[in-house]
Parts: sequence; C-alpha cells; structure tokens
Amino acid sequence: MTKIKSEIVIIGAGLTGLTLAYYLAKKGKNIVLLEKDAEVGGVIKTKKENGFVFENGPTTGVLGSEEIVQLFEDLKDDCTLEKTSSIANQRWILKNGKWEPIPSGLLSAVNTPLFKLKDKFKILGEPFRAKGNNPDETLAELVQRRMGQSFLDYAIDPFISGVYAGDPTKLITRFALPKLYNLEQTYGSFIKGSMKKRKEPKTALQKKVTREVFSVEGGLGELINALDKHIPSESKFCNAQQIKVTPSGDEYITSFNKDGKEYEITSNKVVTTIGGYALSKMLLFAEKEDLEALEKVNYAKVLQVAVGYNKWDGKQLKAFGGLIPSKENEKVLGILFPGSLFKNRCPQGGTLLSVFVGGIKKPEMFQKSDQEIKEMVLDIIKRTLGEEQEPDLFHIYRYQHAIPQYDNLSEAKIKAIDSIQKQHSGLFVIGNVRDGIGMADRVKQAVLLAEEL
Repeated sequence: MTKIKSEIVIIGAGLTGLTLAYYLAKKGKNIVLLEKDAEVGGVIKTKKENGFVFENGPTTGVLGSEEIVQLFEDLKDDCTLEKTSSIANQRWILKNGKWEPIPSGLLSAVNTPLFKLKDKFKILGEPFRAKGNNPDETLAELVQRRMGQSFLDYAIDPFISGVYAGDPTKLITRFALPKLYNLEQTYGSFIKGSMKKRKEPKTALQKKVTREVFSVEGGLGELINALDKHIPSESKFCNAQQIKVTPSGDEYITSFNKDGKEYEITSNKVVTTIGGYALSKMLLFAEKEDLEALEKVNYAKVLQVAVGYNKWDGKQLKAFGGLIPSKENEKVLGILFPGSLFKNRCPQGGTLLSVFVGGIKKPEMFQKSDQEIKEMVLDIIKRTLGEEQEPDLFHIYRYQHAIPQYDNLSEAKIKAIDSIQKQHSGLFVIGNVRDGIGMADRVKQAVLLAEEL
C-alpha cells in the first residue's frame, strides 16, 4: 500500500479536470490528478493517419466564455488557437433532400424556404410577444410560443441535435440554454435582448468572447497536451482503477489500484469531474437518494464517424456543416466539414467529414454493426453531398454516455449535488453533469472552482 498526502485530489482528467489541475498547480497547490484511462484528455483525442488529422471526440469549440479566452492566452506558448475560416458562418439544414442555408438574420429568415409564411410573420413579431412564466417550459414549447412550429422543426430541432444530440421537447430551457432563457426573462424578447446586450459596455477580455468556432493548430489534442505539460508528472496517475472516496474526520481518503498496486491519498479536498452515472460506485458514503438522482441522468448515446477522402468530387463544402431535422426521417444527425474549416486536416484536394449518428431520439443506432453504420453514412454522403467513391479514411467511435441531457430531471440532479456538497465539506461534484456541456462551459466551471479553492 502506497500512501500519499495531498491538498486536493481531482478525479477525472478530461478538459474540466485538466483545466482545474493546471490552474491549481500554477498557484502552487499540492494536487493529485486521477484518470481511469491510459491517457488524459477524456473524450478529446486527436488522431493522425495518412495525411488526415481528425478528432474522435469534440470536433470544435466556441469562444463562449471569458475563461476559455484567457486559457488560450495563458497557453499561447504551448498551443495555438485556430479559428475557422469565414465559411463557418454558413450553416446548412437538410430539407426534402436538399441542403438549405440557415438564416443568419431577420431578412434571410423572411426569405428562407425553411420556414412557413405564417411563422415568418411570427418571427417578425417576436420582439412584441409577452415573456413566458413557466420556469419548467421545454425548449420546444418556448420556440413554438415565440417563433412558430416550422422554426422549431427546421432551426431549433437540428441545432439541438448538433449540440446535445437531444430532443427539444424534453430539454428544459433554463437548464439547457440558460442564456436564451435569460434573454426572454430579462429583456422580454430574444431579438430585443440580443440587440441590447450588444450595446452593453464590455471589458477588453469580454470583447474577445466572440462566440467564434475554434480548434487548435494540429487538433484539439494539442490543447490537452498543453495543459498536461504544466501538471507535474508525479501528480498524475493514469490507469487508476476502482477509485473510491471515504471521509475520515475532516479529511478524505481516496483509494485506487494501478498496475496491481494499491494507493491511498489523504487530502483536505476532493473534486470529482466524472459522469453522474459513475458516482454511486465512488462515493459510497453519500445519501442513497442523492446518488440515485445522479444515476437517473439521461445520456445521449452517440456514434462519431471520421470520413476522409484524398480526392473530393462532391458538392463544394463551403459551410461549417449540415444538420438534419428530425422531420426528415434520416438516420444521421448531421455532418461537419472540418477539412474545409481548418488547415492541414486532409490531403490537398481532399476533404475530411465528421458524421454523427444516434442521440436521444435514435438510441437504437448505437446497437447497429459497424457495417450497418458505414452503409448509412456513405448513403447520406452520396445522396446529399454527391460523393460516390469509397473513402480513404473511415473510423467509427462509440460513446455510451456522450452527452448528459438537461431535461426534467435537472432540478433533482442539481439539488442532489448541492446536498452532497453541503453534507460533506471539501467535496466538490462538477463536470458536464451541471453548468453546461460545451468546452467553454467546462473551462469556466474549472476556473471558477480553482479560484474558490
């Protein structure tokens, strides 16, 4: 038995855990970072093969918080932020087998074939509509009330498929899209609120929160490498198995196995960043009803498929990608075009696609064989993008617990987390189970906790 003394134990070395560890180590805190997998990074992994550079986790992030902007500035000597080309402003939606550009403003919303005429008038009247008074209103209910059914079907539904792999009839707006919810509650309107917020004075850092899509030169894995570089190697334990936390007076004992050896870490504080579904096996001392609330969190099962072509003869991919509404009854959620968005991701004259399958509405796709998945992916590429040749790169990645859903179980989930933390001082339950699922959300959460600790 190897015994270690530390100030803070961090469990889970995904983006949240790594960012937290980075800033705590930077402040001279004595930390230990535990990760069950063979390497850090969580689902963020960049692969390189035969001239292709592709992700088998998140493909892009958004500069959506001051904290993620600051993180890139802090890491500027170790990795280089790469923003998308201007074509990323173009987004496509599939309707009747044809890709249509999603409206980027009021004028294009009026002219688009995506929305019905009555809903175009409804969109124009959005600033004058009364705000809602149901805090548990679903995203679908809110959009139907303010924007109309066709806007829900051909704008919000595919957007939610792309972000949450979720169902807007199940997601609760104040949890899933709190900024959108607050726009209506604070300003009475999405449009009026957006206009007023643009006029508010901003600090130099706030001005850099542009909501632009980004990656990192060489892939998002370079961000992970940059964070990892600044965390002392003696403070990291990968392949840490059977992790359990036990209170011991005013301290905690975290035990785990690694390479057949047993370890015990005594610390003042413990931070978990893992999924809610795994906490009951780790926090055996917590109240049963709190752990059950976390176990009940719904997760979208998602397959991500990297598809590469040395020579591309299909439709010109001058867009961020294309999303597919549920009404189109396709088997695929959407296709992103990283080969067009970023430099050096594919051979010259070729392209790289990232295709997403499954999600909350199509959980049965997760059980499909690799061959079935390949056939449906190549079929949608052929029918909608016009490329008939066999790809030169094709990899399927499966995620059983890809994205937690911020649905009607969210309030109970947050109460459970608060209850655990209140009863056990020094224990912190964070990660994408609360406070948002995007990379900017993950970094913001980690930075705020680092400041607190």
